[in-house]
Amino acid sequence: MVFTWWGPQLNALLGGLVVATGAWLAWDSFSIWGAFLVAGGVAGFLIWRGRTIGLVWAWATLLLGVESLAWPIVTMVQVRSITMEPTEEQMGTILSAALMGLVSAVFWITFSYGFFKRAGQPIVAPSIDATDSSPPMVQSGHSRRNK
Repeated sequence: MVFTWWGPQLNALLGGLVVATGAWLAWDSFSIWGAFLVAGGVAGFLIWRGRTIGLVWAWATLLLGVESLAWPIVTMVQVRSITMEPTEEQMGTILSAALMGLVSAVFWITFSYGFFKRAGQPIVAPSIDATDSSPPMVQSGHSRRNK
């Protein structure tokens, strides 16, 4: 597999777009310039922290998990800014945001944990020679004589 110098950078740009899309979905009132600002900031962070493609996506999925945790809070603040006493429909919106936010946050943070764990392990080439994998023979301290 051939790795080029732009691999992590290109993936950081794509990760920035993914995180910006998640932020745009979580906050309904995002402008196009706000989305570009978030995408640029996240891409810069991912380029800074992601030395490999795996680390870039580990950080991107962690940021998606944090966004998913923030989504119910943002929904509650938006409903609270509209009215002091929420209606049944608004309470249903808050409940669905809380449940879906929690489920998706657990998913993305768990996915991120797997990426971070995989990125921390050294890459080891498998052994081709099958005779090296057999256990060594144990010899006793006494030698046998042929009679």
